[in-house]
Amino acid sequence: MDISDTVAAKSDQLDYDDLMVTERTFTITEVTRGPSADQPVEIGLKEFDRPWRPAKSMRRVLIVAWGADASAYIGRQVTLFGDPTVKFGGIAVGGTRIRALSHIDKPLTIALTVTRGKRAPFVVQPIVTAPVKDTSGRDWLVELTDAQGDLDAITALGTAAKMAHASAQIMQIITAAYKEAKDNEPI
Repeated sequence: MDISDTVAAKSDQLDYDDLMVTERTFTITEVTRGPSADQPVEIGLKEFDRPWRPAKSMRRVLIVAWGADASAYIGRQVTLFGDPTVKFGGIAVGGTRIRALSHIDKPLTIALTVTRGKRAPFVVQPIVTAPVKDTSGRDWLVELTDAQGDLDAITALGTAAKMAHASAQIMQIITAAYKEAKDNEPI
């Protein structure tokens, strides 16, 4: 008999208690303003019924890895784990940390503040995703990678994906790539 559900945290957000035993990978569904100045960002997760409200250091990791435009995060994946060494007020209380992210191609090392005036390296691994094929056998992510920011190629790919009734996740990824290519288009 698995009794792990009997110790689930009673909280309105994903927290350390939810990840004490194992890390989990989640798909981001939305990013909105959080409920307070202490928790200014709230991230919806497809595989979890409560939002993740990342601490400032983890928000810094997201910005370094993916940029400041949170709309680009939709459809991307994050692997989270419970880190028992996270301190609050000088006491180890545990916290939620990022282990890995999609949309990075190599490990990312970031110097994060651990105590006042002291920084330490924090490493985030890339999430290696399997090719995403639909029933026609098309690998949308490979085709998107081949488009390499070409606005016309991404537009054509989006049209083809829509006509093939590609999954919502693929459509979100293509839409995010289109937006990024449009933002980076020379004037």
